[in-house]
Amino acid sequence: MYTLYDGRPQDCSDRLEKEIKTYDLLDSLGIEYQRVDHGEMPTIESCKEVDEALGVHICKNLLLCNRQKTDFYLVLMPGDKKFMTKELSAQLGTARLSFADGEYMEEFLNITPGSLSVFGLMNDKDNRVRLIIDRDITKEPMFAAHPCINTSSLKVKFSDVIEKFLPAVKHDYTVVEL
Repeated sequence: MYTLYDGRPQDCSDRLEKEIKTYDLLDSLGIEYQRVDHGEMPTIESCKEVDEALGVHICKNLLLCNRQKTDFYLVLMPGDKKFMTKELSAQLGTARLSFADGEYMEEFLNITPGSLSVFGLMNDKDNRVRLIIDRDITKEPMFAAHPCINTSSLKVKFSDVIEKFLPAVKHDYTVVEL
């Protein structure tokens, strides 16, 4: 069983800088969050017990790109929903999308594969990644994601992500139906 904590860890000495940076930004924006610490959780399937501890489902995070690798998209969608590239490409009016290589996650978001999260947008200073959110995610009052590393998970108000976090990191978003 996992323990649910309010806010950042008391001792951050064994935490990665990118995780601490996530807490620093959320705290500076007045965004309240709860946290569960756990072993590596690289897939949605591995997060089921963490979901129970948080009381919310961690969403699926996908990094996609066009064939030319010039346009990149971070897609947030329910973990139990099947992803159909064709549907998303049509809604975005772009050629067929494919999964982006992990090197782009690291280059643009300072995140390694398995830790992909909306919070990585704080590292995308050149706005190379466009945020796409499935409508079902927008209907939930709470939102869960990793703090740029998959050994912790955070629960925040979805409205705080939209109204405080995204403006602070200068990113907009597009809502789609997947």
